[in-house]
Amino acid sequence: MWSQNPSFRFEIEEFWKKKKAAVLSKVFVAGGCEWYLEVYPKGDLADNHLSVYLHVANPKSLRVGWKRNINFYFTVLNHRNIERCRSKIANNTVFDAKGKAWGFRKLHLLSKLKEKFFMGKDSLIVEVYIDVITVDGETEDVIEKETVDTNGFQVSASQVALVKKIFVEHPDIALGLKPKNQVVKTAYMNVLLGLINTLNKPSESHSEAELLISQGELSELEEVGFKIDWLKPKLDNVFLERKKDDADGSRLQQLEERVKNLEQMEENMDSLKRKIDEMEKAKADEPRVENLEERVQNLEVIESESGLRMDFLKSKLEDASLEKKKAEDADGFRVQQLEESVKKLEVMVSVLTAKLDQEKAKPASHDFLLL
Repeated sequence: MWSQNPSFRFEIEEFWKKKKAAVLSKVFVAGGCEWYLEVYPKGDLADNHLSVYLHVANPKSLRVGWKRNINFYFTVLNHRNIERCRSKIANNTVFDAKGKAWGFRKLHLLSKLKEKFFMGKDSLIVEVYIDVITVDGETEDVIEKETVDTNGFQVSASQVALVKKIFVEHPDIALGLKPKNQVVKTAYMNVLLGLINTLNKPSESHSEAELLISQGELSELEEVGFKIDWLKPKLDNVFLERKKDDADGSRLQQLEERVKNLEQMEENMDSLKRKIDEMEKAKADEPRVENLEERVQNLEVIESESGLRMDFLKSKLEDASLEKKKAEDADGFRVQQLEESVKKLEVMVSVLTAKLDQEKAKPASHDFLLL
């Protein structure tokens, strides 16, 4: 049966300015079970829709095979308690170890929702209405038969020793407890035992969300009358240890970044050394360059003094190189024939040159007789 009052009311200040992916509510109890809400101001998976989910709180403290069958729905209001949108009713929804959270990923389009918040404070209120059908498929009477009465609480046999220890160390812990219904009292005791179990875990195993939930659970337990001041210092210490772990992680990250920077500096130094070596090598080659420059200058002097045309010589040299290349590219046999012809010509030139020299050496009279 639906109640006119919401099972829980979650007000989020400055909702439209939130940059976090998700905002978690404190833990609350409805139908003898503990829950919390998860709201995405920017939308889950960034699809521009308001996303709201109902979660089972502290599921690790529940017995094996736990199951909750409920109907629920959400309403969204502005700071003046004017309803702006409402979800469909999630009928006959089963929460268990495989499905600890259910809700609406596209509850309402954010742009259209924001248009309805043009006046007043920048806050948003999410209300959840829960109608519990069954818890573990059993009635309150069956639950009482399967549990043991320990200091006024129906707890499972595995929890009896811990509950007795708590009451020995803190005998007044439940003197001001407001709920009288056994199912509700059992639910709150499960919340307390789960909180103690969470705080006893190593600090590095706590997530930020888990610690925020623990903080909400502690506040909820105090509101219903549990005297648990002794748990507050322990929760504060867990928060401090978590921050210390985060700081150590940040320092480790900084050290890793410094190592990367040093490696980069080392690479830069190696590059600089290579450049210096190249400069020194180039400097060592400077005398050779100077010699070449001097040789060019000498050639220019020769050109100016002898009246020779260096361009003409260069042209001849290029022609000779071209002919040589052509000869090298020609057929080998033809080259050989050419070489033999050249040799013959050289011999003939040599013979003719010798005869010419002999004729030049004869007396002039001989020249007259010949004529």
